Amino acid sequence: MNIAFIADIHGNATALEAVLADIEKKQVDQIAVLGDICFRGVDPLRSLELIRSLHAHVIKGNAEEWLVRGINAGEVPDEALEGMTQELKWSTSKLDEENMTYLKNLPTELNIEANGFRIHAFHATPDSLFDIVLPDATNQELNEKFTRPNADMCIYGHIHKPYVRYTDGKCVVNTGSVGLPFDGMDKASYALVKVEDNSITASINRVTYDVQGVISQIKKSDYPSKHTLIQLLKNAGA
Repeated sequence: MNIAFIADIHGNATALEAVLADIEKKQVDQIAVLGDICFRGVDPLRSLELIRSLHAHVIKGNAEEWLVRGINAGEVPDEALEGMTQELKWSTSKLDEENMTYLKNLPTELNIEANGFRIHAFHATPDSLFDIVLPDATNQELNEKFTRPNADMCIYGHIHKPYVRYTDGKCVVNTGSVGLPFDGMDKASYALVKVEDNSITASINRVTYDVQGVISQIKKSDYPSKHTLIQLLKNAGA
């Protein structure tokens, strides 16, 4: 069984289409979406429509939480709050009530069992949509944050920096970001988990997409904070 885990699309439908095409080539059996589908990108509605057409497992990220109830003080740096609030208002204006209800009602975690292997998936940590666990976290930090003791593999998104690590009897995977990578590589990222009779493996897949085309789309749009979003895409967070 092959399971693709994707996260942090951030309204980048062009990157999402490239990832879905790559997933189709790999004959994936299931797709799991770990949140942050719509907000902070120029094509929120198309991104959500693509996800909803997949019949995939979908859970909530902090972006979905923000779209539904707004950004609270302290959840982003003070200097970024006004600009991100304007971006949020722009994104919500593209979604109708039915879409907003769908986002509001998404679950916050996913448990998959395949061939006796247990996979626990969430957006940031099992207990928070906002906690940040970076690739260089200590084994103790990983064990404290990812507390499900019977999981063979824990998979999350949120930090936009993909990695695979093994610690104290389990594998920890970050998917990276489909639409807004922060690791200096301007290619969409997702995780592929392969479960066979008595083995489980995880790999990170990077997919090229038309970054310049997305930047042109942003320039032609009325998206607020265009410069910030374009720089993030150009530099991949570096």
